[in-house]
Amino acid sequence: MDQPSSEQGPEAEAHLRSILATVPDAMVVIDEHGSILSFSAAAEKMFDYREDEVVGRNVKMLMPSPDRERHDQYLTNYLTTGKRKIIGIGRVTTGLHRDGSTFPMELSVGEAWLGKRRIFTGFIRDLTERQQTLLRLQDLQSELAHVGRVSEMGTLASSLAHELNQPLTAVATYCESARDLLENDPDAETLAMVREALDEAAGQAVRAGQIVRRLRDFMSNGEMERRVESLQRLMNEANALALVGSREHGIDVQLSLDSRADLVFVDRIQVQQVLVNLIRNAIDAMMDSTVRCLAIRTSREADDLVRVTIEDTGSGINEAVAPQLFQPFVTSKQNGMGIGLSICRTIVEAHGGRIWFEQGSNGGTAFHFTLPSGDTKA
Repeated sequence: MDQPSSEQGPEAEAHLRSILATVPDAMVVIDEHGSILSFSAAAEKMFDYREDEVVGRNVKMLMPSPDRERHDQYLTNYLTTGKRKIIGIGRVTTGLHRDGSTFPMELSVGEAWLGKRRIFTGFIRDLTERQQTLLRLQDLQSELAHVGRVSEMGTLASSLAHELNQPLTAVATYCESARDLLENDPDAETLAMVREALDEAAGQAVRAGQIVRRLRDFMSNGEMERRVESLQRLMNEANALALVGSREHGIDVQLSLDSRADLVFVDRIQVQQVLVNLIRNAIDAMMDSTVRCLAIRTSREADDLVRVTIEDTGSGINEAVAPQLFQPFVTSKQNGMGIGLSICRTIVEAHGGRIWFEQGSNGGTAFHFTLPSGDTKA
């Protein structure tokens, strides 16, 4: 972009001030070093800072980790290479309130020149209310889906009972016949008949197993749209949804994302479903805890895998349900259906990874799952 040759006058500054005072979305103007130049009235209300408290400070103060630590490098890379990641594109990410709580937001960044100075203007929209609406809609959809699942399971159970009735009845008949033949001292001919009856019973048992196997394969059949994705971006978008309402509950969210583990080869929607499920479970587990800390970490593993860890400070998993926790209809929640973790396992294993849990370092629970790295696919 060519740089203008003349300075902007006082009228331009006054015009900018009027915009900052009236623009409905939060607006933050920074220089090429990341220092805040202007802070609109809407931004003051959104972040709970006065303009005179932030002007001159680095804009990363409005970001949670790991964006806070990486922002200066992003800006330097853009000024050096001209390659855009956010500028002119926009994205959903997470903001940081003055009190340390986070919130989902939509960020659009524009670039301009103010006299001889290059400036960047960020337009920010708080998505909390929108995400809460989405959650309410999802709750309604879940209720409707539950009714559909109950109906489908009834039909499935009826069909399964009909299909299995014949081979299981045959198994029982052949076994009873063999038992009756063995009541008296059997001769060679009788023993041959017993063996034949048992062979037939075994064949019918195999047939019943094949019916169940075909049904299982049919139910699990599905195609994924896998491509190389940024795990940090998936995490930001999932957090924006899953962490709605966490501020009111005093949840302290700590992110530690390994830059070496950023690219993954996944179906974006399915992996975000796993992230949202595990994060919401972690929040629910901490509702009765004095300390409410949610830690989300990523790391690079061997065999071209990336590990994601979601750890809470809740009361832990009940030992009675722990061995079957990833089985369908097993839950540690009072009102849970017990299908969320089962779905998570199905998704993770379909990607070639695995999911497990262990006691957290702070007494809660740490859920881990692995995904294939996207480095070799990029």
